Amino acid sequence: MKKFFKFLGLTILFFIVILIVFFTYYYVKTSRESMKDMNLLGVEAPILKKEGFSFRDLNKNGKLDIYEDSSAEINNRVDDLIKQMNLEEKAGSLFINMTAMNSTGKLSNVMSPTNPFSMLLESNVAMVARKKMTHVNILQSPSPEAMIIWNNNIQKLAEKTRLGIPMTIASDPRHGVPNAPGASIYTSFFSKWPSTLGLAAAGDTDLTRAFGDIARQEYLALGIRLTLSPMADLATEPRWARINGTFGEDAELSAKMTKAYILGFQGNTINNQSVECMVKHFAGGGPQKGGMDAHFPPGKQAYPGNNFAYHLIPFEKGAFAANVAQVMPYYGIPVGQTKEDVGFGYNKEIITGLLRNKYHFDGIICTDWALISDTKLFGLMVKPAAAHGVEALTQEERILKILDAGCDMFGGESLPDVIVKLVKSGKIPEERINQSLKRILKEKFRLGLFDNPYLKTENVSIVNNAKFIEKGLEAQKKSLILLKNDQSILPLKPTTKIYLQGFNKEETAAYANLVTDVKSADVIILKLNTPYGLKSGEEKYLMQKIFHQGHLDFDESTRAELIKLIQTKPTITVMNLERPAVFPEINSASKAVIGDFSSQDNIILDLIFGKFKPTGKLPFELPSSMIAVEKQKEDVPYDSENPLYHFGFGLSY
Repeated sequence: MKKFFKFLGLTILFFIVILIVFFTYYYVKTSRESMKDMNLLGVEAPILKKEGFSFRDLNKNGKLDIYEDSSAEINNRVDDLIKQMNLEEKAGSLFINMTAMNSTGKLSNVMSPTNPFSMLLESNVAMVARKKMTHVNILQSPSPEAMIIWNNNIQKLAEKTRLGIPMTIASDPRHGVPNAPGASIYTSFFSKWPSTLGLAAAGDTDLTRAFGDIARQEYLALGIRLTLSPMADLATEPRWARINGTFGEDAELSAKMTKAYILGFQGNTINNQSVECMVKHFAGGGPQKGGMDAHFPPGKQAYPGNNFAYHLIPFEKGAFAANVAQVMPYYGIPVGQTKEDVGFGYNKEIITGLLRNKYHFDGIICTDWALISDTKLFGLMVKPAAAHGVEALTQEERILKILDAGCDMFGGESLPDVIVKLVKSGKIPEERINQSLKRILKEKFRLGLFDNPYLKTENVSIVNNAKFIEKGLEAQKKSLILLKNDQSILPLKPTTKIYLQGFNKEETAAYANLVTDVKSADVIILKLNTPYGLKSGEEKYLMQKIFHQGHLDFDESTRAELIKLIQTKPTITVMNLERPAVFPEINSASKAVIGDFSSQDNIILDLIFGKFKPTGKLPFELPSSMIAVEKQKEDVPYDSENPLYHFGFGLSY
């Protein structure tokens, strides 16, 4: 036994040494690369004056160029800048990818012990100086102060490039509460709102627009000028992993909410106070074949109900009616809907024929993430390129096809060198690049980034705003749905002794009538999450493991254990509906059932104890069985056989 532990200790020590050597090598290597990249940069743009007019001399030529003149017409500024850009600068502007930031706000240039995430991504300097990229997607939320510092640091980096083109900083949704899996990048210092489904359950377009306006102000204060939202997809296939980000399965409701959401962020016109929206995922990502998400092969969408047009309604009546600035197509192949069965981003009939020609959309079209390249981590496949229908094409051929389809930008990719090669070889006319570049640069000018991309430290006062917080709480309350209330058990009397399971202790500590022993309780309050999981062998890639997709019902042993608990005392079951859960037996055994869309636990208890009345309505139907789910048509709304609860259902008391 001693020999075994000695061997184990030596093995662990060996691996520690290997890790130290690897990280040391990586640190030295990236440090040297970062220094080389910094040498590609010039000086900061001086502030000059001409006839009493101050301007940033971004190209450092000592004179006022049209693109530097804030009083010039935007199209003229765009044309002037394009004339001055070289091919490498043009190519870099066609890409947006994720980037890291240091926890203190310093640029993420090398691997840092306080920021290990940085080693998985290219450094800020490499993206800006070497690859000439002018768009980044941020994931972290270190602190408001750090985010302001980082914004100013990366904008200063961009200012030192040859033409001083500013960065557009984008983000996935950030509003929600900590227990909202997949709904947002949780940002603790922002106001807390229910999931997008919760906004749909509240059914209040004024409230949704207020959310957009509040989120706009919070984003703007920290330099985020593009939100990769909203999702105008429809939740017609209940097994789909992305339902939590939608407004449900009804096209008209989704259209109204989508429009209100975008108007809140962008305003009636886009200006230096706007945050632009990139609506997704055209032409509707909801009808996933068998519920399997198209992030992964085979990436097919199914239309057994011949209902393709239904999924366009939220875009037509919602996003386009609100003049959305940008559009993201989804990964999936719209099987049988176009002459060529290829993914949306590769599909010319969808991008040019439908989006450009029919809907006359002339804003930026940006692909979803990683259509061209495989995503790997230390040699392990995280996700293969979503090149659905064009798997046999090379990277160069995929880029050519995406541009030919009519897209402007490449999401989740950093391959400007390939664009340069294709143009120099004559495979892509430079004028085709300029065509997309005009749309891309127009948005930077509209947002005022060329005139002043910098933030003031006092912007931190916008976060933890009492009015914003209160509005978020209002939305959480309005999103909660009372599905069942046998014998009017709710609201509970203030003296009722309650036993909680599945709740956050900190959020429920104020309730003095909590008991820790179920035997001494009058009522059990049980909080559950929607089940998920694929069948054995269906999870082939690392990224699939974090997706909540597949089945919607509890396995037999879990269900039996829960029902055993429910039968011991009168039980109120709270179901967090990130997807349409299947729980008929649990529903039947419970005295009351509440549908939740990631509200804070204390808000849920306030409802249970009658501090406010429930008003929410289901944004999708709840199926009665997995057999019913499997019989549904992926593209058709509310077609579940004998649903447990219908779309739009909701009680009050």
